Amino acid sequence: MKLSRTARRLGIGAVTVLAAAFTMVVVNQAGPASAHGSVTNPPSRNYGCWERWGSDHLNPAMAQSDPMCWQAWQANPNTMWNWNGLYREGVAGNHQAAIPDGQLCSGGRTQGGFYASLDAVGAWTAKPMPNNFKLTLTDGAKHGADYLLVYITKQGFDPTTQPLTWNSLELVKRTGSYPTTGLYETDVNAGTRTGRHVVYTIWQASHLDQSYYLCSDVIFGGGGTNPPPTTTPPPTSPSPTVPPPTTPPPAGNGACTATYRKTNEWSGGFGAEVTVRAGNAAISGWTVNWTWPNGQSITSAWNATVTSSGSSVTATNVSYNGALGANGSTSFGFNGAWSGTNATPTLTCAAR
Repeated sequence: MKLSRTARRLGIGAVTVLAAAFTMVVVNQAGPASAHGSVTNPPSRNYGCWERWGSDHLNPAMAQSDPMCWQAWQANPNTMWNWNGLYREGVAGNHQAAIPDGQLCSGGRTQGGFYASLDAVGAWTAKPMPNNFKLTLTDGAKHGADYLLVYITKQGFDPTTQPLTWNSLELVKRTGSYPTTGLYETDVNAGTRTGRHVVYTIWQASHLDQSYYLCSDVIFGGGGTNPPPTTTPPPTSPSPTVPPPTTPPPAGNGACTATYRKTNEWSGGFGAEVTVRAGNAAISGWTVNWTWPNGQSITSAWNATVTSSGSSVTATNVSYNGALGANGSTSFGFNGAWSGTNATPTLTCAAR
């Protein structure tokens, strides 16, 4: 659905004058970075920031609702206006030797540190994704690709508090070559991962030894594409003298728990993650409730439907992360505002 819009945007001129909140900056994308590309699903950090805020980059609400994009815009707005130019040349396939730990999202601080803000650790806006998904890379210059390498962070790595390193990644896909169509797609299997992760894509262009390094923030619901739970069929024509066999309780009869964790905090704002875990029986859905102890509020949320009434908050699963197997878990996250004391609330979880 966004591909057509992406294709149209790739033709936008790249000379932009920023005023007001930014010092006067003229961004010139002439030369080799004039019309390359990026991962557009799940969106790379710089493409996502440009897509959400490119037409509204002076809006102060970004600082609260999208703080990692805000710090990137403040550090250097060219990072987003030139979202399709994050590459370096002459790596010769030695990616791990060329890109140091902690600098993977900026391509090793390529182009004089132009993209350094993309390495900042924090709660980047993450797109909820199924565990089996199609990665899309849009290439306006139609350079083609010798290959794509797709890595995903290992389960247990927390991109909101830890810098991205090679050791934190697992290579899950290496593709073959692509012709110069401008659109390169590949199916990716994230396994049983749940919660926040980074999808790290290396695009090796075909026209030159030119490598692109692209970080996409995602939230996995777990369990592949999460098919609906099934129930045990009744026994066929049991003997009247033999009682039917005992079957386990159907999905939906279990309990759940919810654990709150603050992932980031800054002046007036914070990020948090809630992990929902089923008990010893499967569940088909969940609802988490809490009351803010000091008047905190939520400004944006992902991986759950969140509603507030005064200080009371209700979070309910979305379509892809409600069904959990026995002892299975998923997570949702949000950004919020606070003043005074940013205290931890007490959560209750109800399963269905």
